[in-house]
Amino acid sequence: MINLVLFGKPGAGKGTQAEFLKTKYQLFHISTGDLFRHHISNKTALGTLAQSYMDQGDLVPDQVTIDMLKDAVESHPEAKGFIFDGFPRTTKQAEALDAFLREKSMQISATLALEADDDVLVERLINRGKTSGRADDQDEQKIRNRFDEYNNKTAPLRAFYEGQGKFHSVDGIGSIDEITQRLTALIDGLI
Repeated sequence: MINLVLFGKPGAGKGTQAEFLKTKYQLFHISTGDLFRHHISNKTALGTLAQSYMDQGDLVPDQVTIDMLKDAVESHPEAKGFIFDGFPRTTKQAEALDAFLREKSMQISATLALEADDDVLVERLINRGKTSGRADDQDEQKIRNRFDEYNNKTAPLRAFYEGQGKFHSVDGIGSIDEITQRLTALIDGLI
């Protein structure tokens, strides 16, 4: 079983690469953003709970997010592994994910960080914003603020996974195919 954590700043290509990796390795892609949207739009107990925090302007507690992840993992017993995208974002979340996976006799195989120069990513996001309609992809200052948030939160995670020998930096500059080849070469070396 392959379980991957996919890291990268906004615009690094996580979603694009996750789509390819899930097909190639028959993995189930768990995007926390998608999980939140699913639970909230379907008015599940977890979605209602998450919405109650969001309505107050509060961050959704880690345990609610972890419970959504548990539900997704347990709902796909046929998966040959999972891609965790957007989670964990803190060391506490990484520890909780490790504990949950241990309960299932599973573990994170590797953490893959798509690395790219900020200026390249700003250009990618501005271009994406022209067609996506996402306001946060159309304002350079907002984009750079998202990068700062990523840098502040993921620095401890890098150390956490390096300590486990599971952190791998991947050059995220180049064509989609070139980046995919780098990722698959790394994953193939792990299995």
